Parts: sequence; C-alpha cells; structure tokens
Amino acid sequence: MPAESDCTAMLDSETKAVETPEDHADELRLWLRLLTCTTLIEGEVRGRLRQRFDVTLPRFDLMAQLDKAPDGMTLSDVSKRMMVSNGNVTGLVERLVESGHLDRRTSETDRRVQVIRLTKLGRAEFRKMAAEHETWIADLFVDLSPKDVRELMRLLAKTKASAQKSAARRRT
Repeated sequence: MPAESDCTAMLDSETKAVETPEDHADELRLWLRLLTCTTLIEGEVRGRLRQRFDVTLPRFDLMAQLDKAPDGMTLSDVSKRMMVSNGNVTGLVERLVESGHLDRRTSETDRRVQVIRLTKLGRAEFRKMAAEHETWIADLFVDLSPKDVRELMRLLAKTKASAQKSAARRRT
C-alpha cells in the first residue's frame, strides 16, 4: 500500500477539491471538474490518434479545418479558427506539405498571402481518421443518455455565455 503522500500525489486537482469542498468555492470546483474532463478526454484522443494513425492532435485539427474548406484557407484564417499563432500553423503546414497531405499556393488576389488546402491524399486520410475519431468520442460518452447530452450542451452553452460576458466586462 503506498504511503498517504504518494496517494495524494496521484490525485488530480479536481478530486482533491471534491474531497475537501469546504476549502473551495463551488465555482472553483466546477472549473476543476471541467478542466479534468477536458484533460482526460483530450489525452485519450491524442493517444488514440498517435497509436492508430501516427498523427498529432494539432495536425488532425488543422486537417479538420481544411476539410470544411475545399477551396482552401489562408494561414491567418486557419490560425484564427484553431486559436493558435501563425507560427504554430506554419510548422504544421510545412510538415503536411512535405508529406503530401496539403497543397500550398499563392492567393490569386494578394500575392503576399498563402492559401492551403488538403490534397486528395490528405482528404482521404483525414476522413478515415475523422470516422474513427467520431467513434472514439461516442465511446467516451457512452454512459451519457441523449437527455444527459442535451442537458450538458445546454448548461455548457450557458457557461460559455457567462465566461464571454465576464471577459467582455473585464475588457471595458
């Protein structure tokens, strides 16, 4: 049996907060629960993508954005949609161009702008990954009823709106 300090080290922050609720406000415990769920699910998806397709989550996300835009997107549009810097996208793009998954060309309207899009190979491989990804996500939420999913979606939409309002108040 591990020592108590070893067991405590194994607990995530959300579990610690639940075990000592008097030390934490409900909102903090909610934040930690959301973070724990996100981290757990994202870690599982990352692992499955790596194991099954030898692909990183950012690469998958970039391909997902481009799959929705058959005519391609500019690097800055992709950066905005993925909520990352242009520099982060540039590195991903370089590797996907080299592997034959992306095509890069100069914009017809602005020669300073690069437009990227999936190649036939990229689109075909992404769609295989996306089909499995959808199955994995369904598996991760298998114990939630359709009613549970609807209620969570409603509450998370309310949570998102609350966070957006708070951020807007802070900026003014």
